Amino acid sequence: MELVRRLAFLALVLLAAPVGAEEHKPLRPANADEQKARAAVVIAEYRFDDLLWENDRIAYRIYGRALEAAEPPSSSGIDAWGKRVRWPFMDRQLRTGDQHADHGEGIDFYNVGTGRGTGGLGIWYDNKLWTSRNYVRPRILQSGPDVADFIVDYEPWPVDTLRTVRETRRFTLPAGTNFTRMTSTIASSDAAEMIVGIGISKRPINGNKLGEVRKDGAAARLSWWGPADGEGEGSKGRMAAAVIVDPSAFEGFAEDADNYLILIRVRPGQPFVYYSGAAWDRGGDLAIQGDWISYVDAQRPDFRP
Repeated sequence: MELVRRLAFLALVLLAAPVGAEEHKPLRPANADEQKARAAVVIAEYRFDDLLWENDRIAYRIYGRALEAAEPPSSSGIDAWGKRVRWPFMDRQLRTGDQHADHGEGIDFYNVGTGRGTGGLGIWYDNKLWTSRNYVRPRILQSGPDVADFIVDYEPWPVDTLRTVRETRRFTLPAGTNFTRMTSTIASSDAAEMIVGIGISKRPINGNKLGEVRKDGAAARLSWWGPADGEGEGSKGRMAAAVIVDPSAFEGFAEDADNYLILIRVRPGQPFVYYSGAAWDRGGDLAIQGDWISYVDAQRPDFRP
């Protein structure tokens, strides 16, 4: 009888435990050699091929095709993580099984959703953004110690019945900046010029709080200061994002249900450059909205492919 009571008690404990709690692990501290690096690229095969890149100020992620089946709807948008350490932490954080908690080095709490995240793109046609599926064929060119540099492809996708396009994009994030340099080449079944929309996800928090958007047409820049995620001690802070494009190709601003967009003119087969940036108000560099605005305004990007 005593054995039956003990087994019943154990069953109740197991039922009360959070789903997946047994998979959570403590964050492994970075060793001395790891702390010397200021940039890194990692493909997380153990997490549906998430591709992680970061430097000493900020961290990003894009999603592999395996995630589309595991966690639909997946997105070819760009995720951003807040970080407060100067060395790589994303791979170690992801391996805890609880990347959405702050373990002391940073946190993943920005929600890409079905949007473009922080600088994903699509083809803007008929007041709609036509987007690809997740990345394929990653090629890591340099994984630290001072720059994260890699190339991925996005397989063909339709733009209504007008054309079919495909993309190759190079991501370059050196140490000391919040901005990844994107070099994109979009091939098309139609040789006519395209309008590309580069977006920042609308990210509702606490009801209808979407944050504050700033549009600078003269400098061809779109920036966003996000709302606080939670309140008081439970708050995870705020994320910020920005996209900078070549003023000579700037075509205006737009919106859809998921994104704020900045538009540029692009010729099929010809590479073009834009910059995508993000920040966390608890990262130690850009704590208030004014800091972020000043930082975005101070950028002097090179748009030569």
